[in-house]
Amino acid sequence: MFVFRSYNQTQPHFYISGYFEENKDEYIEQMRNVSQTNDWNKWIQFFLNAVESQAILNLEIAESIKNLYETTKAEFSDLLSSKWNMEILDFIFTYPVFRNNKFVSTTKIPNATAVLIIRKLVDNGYLVLREEAAGRRAAMYSFEPLMRLVRV
Repeated sequence: MFVFRSYNQTQPHFYISGYFEENKDEYIEQMRNVSQTNDWNKWIQFFLNAVESQAILNLEIAESIKNLYETTKAEFSDLLSSKWNMEILDFIFTYPVFRNNKFVSTTKIPNATAVLIIRKLVDNGYLVLREEAAGRRAAMYSFEPLMRLVRV
């Protein structure tokens, strides 16, 4: 099982504001209606529709992530042919944006091997270099197949 970690916290993500933005006119109208008539029924119905819509979207994203995980597992087996395949896979699904020193310290893959693996993943389009290494700061990468799914 994979979990997104953000700011060293693990938590569910359920953002309803996207629905409100997409339905901005109705949102404003419902809020105005509550203020003017104190009729909460239409607002509650609108809000529940927003919750349902976001829940459906989240389920679709979760299913897409699960499918990506399974597909990537098979692809990594062929591409990497490494005893570290599962550690690599679980790491990039848990930390889709990471620095290479975190990759090494978390997976316990020897540094020289980790460098070769990261290069192979970059060369094959799985990882994108986001920041070059500079001084003591390690390079930063993102696992783009997963990032594309969660950028909603």
